[in-house]
Amino acid sequence: MQIVVLVKPVPDPAAGAERLTPDGQLDRAASPAVVNANDEYALEAALKLVTAHGGEVSLVSMAPAAAPETMRKALAMGAHRGLLVTDDALPGACTLSTTRVLAAALRDLEFDLLLAGADTSDGGAGVVPAGVAALLGLPYLSYAAKIEPSPDAGTVRVHRIAPNGFDVLEAPMPALVVCTQALGEPRYPSLKGIMAARSRELATKGLADLGVSSDEASGAVATTRVVDSTTPPPRPPTRVIREPADEAARQLVAFMAERRLI
Repeated sequence: MQIVVLVKPVPDPAAGAERLTPDGQLDRAASPAVVNANDEYALEAALKLVTAHGGEVSLVSMAPAAAPETMRKALAMGAHRGLLVTDDALPGACTLSTTRVLAAALRDLEFDLLLAGADTSDGGAGVVPAGVAALLGLPYLSYAAKIEPSPDAGTVRVHRIAPNGFDVLEAPMPALVVCTQALGEPRYPSLKGIMAARSRELATKGLADLGVSSDEASGAVATTRVVDSTTPPPRPPTRVIREPADEAARQLVAFMAERRLI
């Protein structure tokens, strides 16, 4: 099986230094970049599938020119190769531009499954995988908690998380599957994997290489922009009740009644 995973380098949420530039763009230089957490779950699922069925895992990303260092971390987990799309015209690109660029990059690749995380920590829109599937004409299987490909039959079955349990969906391959954390914790890169990642192929392409013009996809034609931002108000001090159970219960009831919660 050939599996492609969409990955995105994002500012490290643990660094706590994310901020916006004066023009409303995310200041990516303010904190170190890491692989988007939800994409790591997709990569882990891909690695397990090729272990079970054979094949290779490739990475595709649209990111700034400094992204190769972060993508090497994903290669160290076990992916076989990567493709980075980067271009001076792309900073500030919206989800529509991102969708068009990724779809153009994927048209040149052969794969049985295309896996993606549910969303990214630096955007949270969660619409890019669906848009890529629409542009490429792929079956779209969302919120997968279990992925069961059948290479001989050319189909894939997915257990999709639903409000009342699971939906079981089946589609012909190639197909796009949006992965969830229910698929299993991502592995840590081994020393062997880290060393091997240095020599694995990591190609770079620009918009011209994909046949995409800046009039179709770029920051200049973004369909959305940040118009304002505010800092969340500080949390009020925490009240801790340490009295015996009867008195603690009385205070808790009074606390909730003051706030009309009961």
